[in-house]
Amino acid sequence: MNWKDSAVDALHPRLLVDRFADAFAFYDAVLPELFGARLMKGTAAGPYANWDVDDEAILVLFDRAALAGTIGSDHLPTAAPAAQDRAMFVCRVGDVDAGLALCLQHGGTAVTEPTDRPDWGPGLRTAHLRDPEGHLIELQSY
Repeated sequence: MNWKDSAVDALHPRLLVDRFADAFAFYDAVLPELFGARLMKGTAAGPYANWDVDDEAILVLFDRAALAGTIGSDHLPTAAPAAQDRAMFVCRVGDVDAGLALCLQHGGTAVTEPTDRPDWGPGLRTAHLRDPEGHLIELQSY
């Protein structure tokens, strides 16, 4: 079977989280307003939730401990020493300033203020923040 013919989304970000209820509350509040996303499965109780836009997954949350138990890595440490970010959830939005305000209202933490970035691309504007779990998010418009 060709992946294009299947009913399964080919690619989507899946965030592993330790504080599932906090992460769920944040994304359930901001994804519908920013993208028109609908919660398709899951509750704040976890361990899994996903949001879709036009029947395509845009974000999945999975409880880190539940996954660790499934794959047998629950004996490994859950935290690492402070380091540079290894991944970023990039979201194209209509209005970076309004998107950042919405995210901050629901528990996000600002990293950078909205900034025009002509050296990155014509008309590009970005802001960076962290969700309640600490994942780095870039809001961008162009």
